[in-house]
Amino acid sequence: SIGKHSGGAGSLLSLAVGLEGDASKKSAPEDFDIDMDAPETEKAAVAIQSQFRKFQKKKHDDKA
Repeated sequence: SIGKHSGGAGSLLSLAVGLEGDASKKSAPEDFDIDMDAPETEKAAVAIQSQFRKFQKKKHDDKA
């Protein structure tokens, strides 16, 4: 459930942020073995979504 949060999400967040960069600099592995039910996966997803919402809000505020 989304209410459960425990440590270890930093590496997943770093991985997700790293994938945004230029693909020629660093190629991502072809297959990911991520446990979608792990608490740290949920924490990483929440962190990524939070940063995305902040980005969207800033983007929207810059237009206004």
